Amino acid sequence: MKKVLISLFTLIIILGCKNAKVEKTPLAVNYPQTKSIDSVDTYFDTEIKDPYRWLEDDRSTETEDWVKEQNKVTFSYLDKIPFKSKIKNRLEKLWNYEKLTSPFKKGNYTYYYKNDGLQNQYVLYRKNLEGEEEVFLNPNTFSKDGTTSLSTIKFSKDGSLAAYLISEGGSDWRKAIVLDTKTKEVIGDTLVDIKFSDISWKGNEGFYYSSYDKPEGSELSAKTDQHKVYYHKLKTPQSSDELIYGGVETEKHRYVGASVTEDNTYLLISASTSTSGNKLFIKDLSIPNAPLVTILDHTETDSSVIENVDSKLYIVTNLNAPNKKIVTVDAANPTPDNWVDFIPETENVLSPNTGGGYFFAEYMVDAISKVYQYNYNGKLIREVKLPGIGSAGGFGGKKEDKDFYFSFSNYKTPGSYYKYNVESGEYNLYWTPEIDFNSDEYESNQVFYTSKDGTKIPMLITHKKGVELNGKNPTILYGYGGFNISLTPSFSITNAVWMEQGGIYAVPNLRGGGEYGKKWHDAGTKMQKQNVFDDFIAAAEYLIENKYTSSSFLALRGGSNGGLLVGATMTQRPDIAKVALPAVGVLDMLRYHTFTAGAGWAYDYGTANDSKEMFNYLKEYSPVHNVKEGVSYPATMVTTGDHDDRVVPAHSFKFAAELQAKQTGANPTLIRIETNAGHGAGTPVSKTIEQYADIFSFTLFNMGFKTLPNNN
Repeated sequence: MKKVLISLFTLIIILGCKNAKVEKTPLAVNYPQTKSIDSVDTYFDTEIKDPYRWLEDDRSTETEDWVKEQNKVTFSYLDKIPFKSKIKNRLEKLWNYEKLTSPFKKGNYTYYYKNDGLQNQYVLYRKNLEGEEEVFLNPNTFSKDGTTSLSTIKFSKDGSLAAYLISEGGSDWRKAIVLDTKTKEVIGDTLVDIKFSDISWKGNEGFYYSSYDKPEGSELSAKTDQHKVYYHKLKTPQSSDELIYGGVETEKHRYVGASVTEDNTYLLISASTSTSGNKLFIKDLSIPNAPLVTILDHTETDSSVIENVDSKLYIVTNLNAPNKKIVTVDAANPTPDNWVDFIPETENVLSPNTGGGYFFAEYMVDAISKVYQYNYNGKLIREVKLPGIGSAGGFGGKKEDKDFYFSFSNYKTPGSYYKYNVESGEYNLYWTPEIDFNSDEYESNQVFYTSKDGTKIPMLITHKKGVELNGKNPTILYGYGGFNISLTPSFSITNAVWMEQGGIYAVPNLRGGGEYGKKWHDAGTKMQKQNVFDDFIAAAEYLIENKYTSSSFLALRGGSNGGLLVGATMTQRPDIAKVALPAVGVLDMLRYHTFTAGAGWAYDYGTANDSKEMFNYLKEYSPVHNVKEGVSYPATMVTTGDHDDRVVPAHSFKFAAELQAKQTGANPTLIRIETNAGHGAGTPVSKTIEQYADIFSFTLFNMGFKTLPNNN
């Protein structure tokens, strides 16, 4: 590819801002050369060229050099944006407040996470019975640059032991370390090569975990598709860990998890071939050499044991109940023909929890939380009147707890914690942040708009009060639409900074998500995936038609499956937005299933090998395969991490290369590659601030701003 010199002439528009400068500011982009190699795959007699296949090799020096050259161009561009430092300074200032998480009791201690303000990772603190505070675990000491993070910690039932998992450089591969909680001394060796796993203790003897055999080739991109459950006995080498499930062909699944019931009576194993649907098994741990008994022998539904009282099991399921329900059954005969409804299905999606001897049923009503409390006989005790309209979470604890904590937040209100008494139903504010952001100056409103096929879609739109609907407001339209994941209201410091600048933040609840249950999810999968893109496009059109913004001031943003959403939308409707921000996206839909655990996403996507019909459908929307010559695409900044082993960065590399080779017009097409970083979890605060300073400055600059809209 020849080097392309593009001059960016930013728009001369005053966006209702007295301080906006209007002079032209050309900004040149001299893209690195990306070589094109003849590589062709044949699907059902159709040849598909893949000229940037070489970028899939994450271990090659050529790919490493390409990353360095692309970053050099991208950061040179970003560093020339005059107000980037102001955005970064504001992010740092607003971020710099004390943050706590909900406390939880383990043994003789109460634990909680705290961040003093700008610490890269939250610190795990604890208090003893006398209320004396100490640091229990400080992930900021794990590595000099803050890129080693704590992914989870699990305590034995009596709280005397803890096992925690760490992630290095953002990778999904984990290491496990065991501590004596009283002395904080490490017990035994560090376990390695653990992936997509929880930790579940069996008494104080040991714990269950899951992993794959280490793949041949690159551990960051090689395919992993046979998950296994192991039991680790304390003070023994990992090499002697007992294989519990997944070692033979008949037990081959991509995702397998194990958990032990709170009373340590039963081992539960869930086995899935994809991200939706699971088999379910149970084993009585009180009987030596007890067999593994099947509860569900197919992966057509999602089911899990949430609680047990002796041999009585309480199971959450969407079997014949798309919005989920709770059923009961005896462990001796646990198959569905013996299930009895406990909390029946309703028209809203159920997400239950237990604590204090009660069940707490959280429902999503148009993506807004409602919570009801039931006793163990299934009797409704009360509706929990929440502090407002938004998202609640954390209703749960041990059976003996009489008080526990729940969280509440929405798009304009920072998350606060409340202490809840299970008997009276009363709660009091436990902690609320002291943050330099006045939520009273903002409003969040839910609207319903009509998608292409007539389906009504909810969307929450948040912004400063009194915003003028003149079509000139910088707006981020954020979406996901997949994997049964629900986007519910939550506060974000980064979004607060965006809204301080007069920005609008809009989040539609697209099909493919879980907001309205399994039917809503399935309506955005496989041969119906286009519904998700249509829903997103219709959201943009609603915002434009109602003068919240216009195409010149609209940015599309999404990550992972949401990165696919942005990539598909911008290639199908390049005219609809000024800026596109696909993050860690699934962008090559013909090859996604060949990397790491990607084949597990086939429930949502299907694969190019399934059928000629499925191949053609994927080819028609795959972002990498739909960048066309002679089209002016939005100003685009692709973002990814070089250690992303969930959605491998090759997706983003190939998409950026296609855009740079074919883009017509003045809009830049850049890729920002975070080094020593993965899919996003555990990203240090310092890196997050830098990322969003770059994202927001790129977005506003390409909307025509020479100074910040709110330049105070």
